[in-house]
Amino acid sequence: MPEQLNSLPALKAAGLIRTEASPALSRVVANTALAITPQMAALIQAEQGEGPVSKQFLPTINELNTTADERHDPTGDLPHSPVPGLIHRHADRVLLKVTSMCAVYCRFCFRKDMIGPAASQTRQDTLDKAIAYISDHKEIREVILSGGDPLMLSADRLAGILTALARLDHLIMIRIHTRIPIVDSKRITDKLIHSLKTTRPVYVVLHCNHARELTPAAIKACSQFIDHGIPLLSQSVLLRGVNDDVATLTALFYRLAAARIKPYYLHHPDRARGTGHFRVSIKKGQQLMAELRKNISGLCLPTYVLEIPGGYGKIPIGPDYVTTHRDNTHYLLKDYAGKQHVYKD
Repeated sequence: MPEQLNSLPALKAAGLIRTEASPALSRVVANTALAITPQMAALIQAEQGEGPVSKQFLPTINELNTTADERHDPTGDLPHSPVPGLIHRHADRVLLKVTSMCAVYCRFCFRKDMIGPAASQTRQDTLDKAIAYISDHKEIREVILSGGDPLMLSADRLAGILTALARLDHLIMIRIHTRIPIVDSKRITDKLIHSLKTTRPVYVVLHCNHARELTPAAIKACSQFIDHGIPLLSQSVLLRGVNDDVATLTALFYRLAAARIKPYYLHHPDRARGTGHFRVSIKKGQQLMAELRKNISGLCLPTYVLEIPGGYGKIPIGPDYVTTHRDNTHYLLKDYAGKQHVYKD
């Protein structure tokens, strides 16, 4: 099997879809990037194209259904991009796009209109300008490497970027967001791990949406980071038909914790074009989080967040357990079991 399945004929030949002849499906992949690794293809084959992994990566004609509130840039990156490849929304941190490529392309991706193999790596002169911007803005304490997937870069390329960032005295930490340990575990080599060693703390945030993705190979790859002193956190997206029930989220968060990965964020799905079939209501998300708080360890609980459309940043949107009471002199507190208690401040 090739390194990536990146066309409808390739998906059909691998037995992942039944036909590539649908003109509608051809329109979908003509407009958005397609790639599935052999590692994920094996999981999709086991699901016979109908399970939670399949739904994340196989294109469907549902992606042609768009609504008026969906956006090309749903998180408002572009207005906050002072130089190409860099997003500076919050004063103390920036996001640096080091590549537009991923090993797999999630069908719900909020950057689905901006990523793919055509753009490839960010040019060195673009990176130089972005790093110069960071150098000039002493209020920046954290750089988040994103893309695309930063771990698509070679170890040498990554080491060069991290070394350049580590020279900036005002920078405290570096964060890397990736799916690679799960979708293409063999890329996590000793050389890549050592390339992440800098004079600044490096945190890796793993994108994982279902416990089924945490195969033995994926857990072994994740362990390589942790065993070398690089902390792992996770981010997940709440997706209809993939993980929008208590049992599935419980299994996911406990499996992450068992692998020494701290669940960090559960994202409410963004309003990217053609992703309506993945979206759930905020009310349902809050109900799920309330049930999780009743039943699982706090170490396993992520923060449920929503990115306000238009570039206004993330906010926590979990269930509210506190309301004011008696002319604002008391509070009404709801415990994990739903019982109410009066509390005077």
